[in-house]
Amino acid sequence: MIAAAPAHPAAAAPATYSNPLPLDLGGGKLAEQCADPDVIRSEDPADPAWYLYCTRDVVDSSLRNPDGSLVFSSIPTYRSTDLVHWSFVGEALPTKPAWIGDGDMWAPDVAYVDGRYLLYYTATNTVAPGGGSAIGVATSDSPAGPWVDSGGPVVEPMPAPGSADPADRRWVFDPELITVGGERYLYFGSYYGGLSVRKLSADGLHSDPASQVQVAIPNRYEGTHVIEHDGWFYLLGSATNCCSGPLTGYGVFAGRSTSPTGPFEDRTGALLLDPRVGGTPVLHQNGNRWIGTGHVTSAVDATGQRWMLYHAVDRTDPYVAGGGTYTKRPVLMDALDWKDGWPVVRGGAGPSDSPQPAPVVTAGDPAAYVPTFVAPPGRGTLLPAYSDEFDGAEMDPAWTWERDPGATTRSLSGGALHWDTQAADLGPDPGAAGLPLRALPSGDYVVETRVSSTVPSEGCCQNYAQGGLVIHQGDADFVKLSVTSIWETRQTEFGKRETAEGPGYPTYGNAVGGPVAEATVLRLSRTHTATENVYTASTSADDGATWDEAGAWTTPLQTTPPRLGLVSMAAGGFTTTFDYVRVYGAAAAPGAGEPGGGGGATDPAALNPTAELAASGSTSDAWIAGLAALLAAAGVVVRVSGARGPLLGGPSRPRARRSGGGPPSPR
Repeated sequence: MIAAAPAHPAAAAPATYSNPLPLDLGGGKLAEQCADPDVIRSEDPADPAWYLYCTRDVVDSSLRNPDGSLVFSSIPTYRSTDLVHWSFVGEALPTKPAWIGDGDMWAPDVAYVDGRYLLYYTATNTVAPGGGSAIGVATSDSPAGPWVDSGGPVVEPMPAPGSADPADRRWVFDPELITVGGERYLYFGSYYGGLSVRKLSADGLHSDPASQVQVAIPNRYEGTHVIEHDGWFYLLGSATNCCSGPLTGYGVFAGRSTSPTGPFEDRTGALLLDPRVGGTPVLHQNGNRWIGTGHVTSAVDATGQRWMLYHAVDRTDPYVAGGGTYTKRPVLMDALDWKDGWPVVRGGAGPSDSPQPAPVVTAGDPAAYVPTFVAPPGRGTLLPAYSDEFDGAEMDPAWTWERDPGATTRSLSGGALHWDTQAADLGPDPGAAGLPLRALPSGDYVVETRVSSTVPSEGCCQNYAQGGLVIHQGDADFVKLSVTSIWETRQTEFGKRETAEGPGYPTYGNAVGGPVAEATVLRLSRTHTATENVYTASTSADDGATWDEAGAWTTPLQTTPPRLGLVSMAAGGFTTTFDYVRVYGAAAAPGAGEPGGGGGATDPAALNPTAELAASGSTSDAWIAGLAALLAAAGVVVRVSGARGPLLGGPSRPRARRSGGGPPSPR
C-alpha cells in the first residue's frame, strides 16, 4: 500500500512543463506510469482541483510483495491544482469487488452525475456463468473517494456482434460516459467486438441493452473518448498495440457525427463502421522518444484551451524494472487543437519532448500557449534513376530479387506491375516471402506508390493479404507500409521489424494510417539524425489530394544502407497492383507552421529529432501463440468461433495489456 503524498502548497501556476507529467508518490518518489488516464475537475468550490485516475498497474517498481512480485495499485488516483504537478491521493478500489472474481480493473472513467461521482471501470472477468469482461461502477461524494462499488456490472458480458456462439465473449472494455440533453450514454468495447454505446439509467448505475448501437467495426479501435465541439460529437479511438515495448505503435483517430450514437465518419467520408475503416489521425508518434501514444482523456483550462492527457512509451526506457517485457507507460499532456473542423495534437506536431507553455488555471490570466500548425511532410524533385513507372514489358533491371517467387507470379501491363500475393510473410525464418529490391538515394528522400488489390473490399477473413513498400535493411530489420486485410477490415498498416534482444521479446510492432480506397497512395519519407533514420508514413485515399500521417518509426544508421522493396504477401490467392514507384528528393524544410486557429506549438524534435538521441537497442516480440495463455492470466475469457479471432494487425500482432501481478497480458 502506498500512502497518500502530501498536497503541494499553493504556488503560482507554472509557466512551462515537460513530459512526462510528474506524479508525486511522496518520499521523493514519482510514479513510473499512469496508463489509460482519465481526468475530471472537482465540482466542490472548496476544492478547485483536478483528479487523475489510472488503470490498475505498478507505480513503483521498487516495491515488492513477500514473494518478490511487483506491487500493483488498484486505480491509483492523483490530485492537481495546475494540471502539471500531481500528488498521490490513494487507490480508488483497493479491495477487488467480489463479482469480478479473478479479473482485473482497467481504464477508469469518472463522471459527476446528480451530485455524486461515478467511477466506471473495465472488469476483465466476472463470476457470472460463462465469465467474460464487463463494465463496473463505483460511487463517491468526492473525486478523492472513498468509493463504494455497485456490486455488479453496468454493462454485462456478451457475445461479439453477429456471433452464433452463446459462449462467445466480446471485449467489454474502456467505458466512456457523456450526458447530452439529460440523456446519459456509455461507450465501451475494444478490438474483439468493436465499439458500442448504450443509454444509461438516470442514476448512471444501469444500462439498457435494447438501446445498444454499434459505432465502430471490430479489430480497429478501443479506448473511446468523446468530445462535443461546434455541434459535432467527435469519437476518438486508439488503434493497434498499446504495450509492445520499443515497438509500440498505438495511435489515436477520430470520426464525428451530429448524434452521440453515430454514425461517425472521418474527413474523407469513411465511416468507423466501414470495412475500409475510417479514422482521421489525431495523435501518433513523431520520431522523438515517445511512441505508443494513445488512450486519451482531456481537460479544459481557464482560457478554454483543451489539453489532451494520454499514455505513451519512452522507447529509450520502455520496460518496468524487474518486469521483463512489462511495458511502462507514463502519462503525457499536450494541447488539443482544431484545424478545418478536426482535432489535432499541437497542430499536428504530436507528442512533445521539450518544455511547453503550461495550462492557464486562473481565470483572467492570458493564454501562454501560442497555436501553430505544422505543415504535413512534402516531397522534392522526382529522381528518375530510382523510380519505375512499370511502362515496359519487363521490370527495370535495377530491381534484384530476393527469393524470386517466379516470373509466372507477376506481369507488367497497362503501365502497372501486377503481382500475385504469396502465402508467406517477411522475416528471417525459412520460407519467407520474396521481394524485389533496389538502391535508394544516400540522402533524405520520399518514396511513393499507388496500390490496389483484388482482395474483396469487405468480408472476413483474408488474413493478412497485403501489398506495399518496404525499406529493407534485412529480413529481420525493416519498416513496411502496406494496404492490409485484417479480419473484416481493410487498413493501411505501418510496421517495423527488428532483431529481438532476447527470448520472449517482440520483434514486430505496427501502427495504422488513414483509410483504404480502391487505389491507395502510400508515402514513406526518410529524414535522419546523426544516429538514426526517421521514417514517416502517410497515406492518401484521394490520389494524393489530401494525406493522413501514420506516424514515424526510427532505425539505427547502418554502414550498409537499406534498399527499397515491394511486398505482395501473407495470404495467397490475390493480386496486388503497383501503378508506379516514385522516389523524390526530400522536401524543403518546413517553415514555422500556419499560425492561428488553435494549432499546436511546433516542436523541432517532431520534425527532426535531436542528434543526441541514441537509437534504442531494445527490441521486443509478442506472438499469437501466447495470446490465449496471457489473456487467461488476466482473467479475460475469449472464445474464438470459426476463423475469427480477437486480433488486429499482421500475422502475430496482438496488443498487450498488463494484468494483476502476473505477466503482461494481451489487450
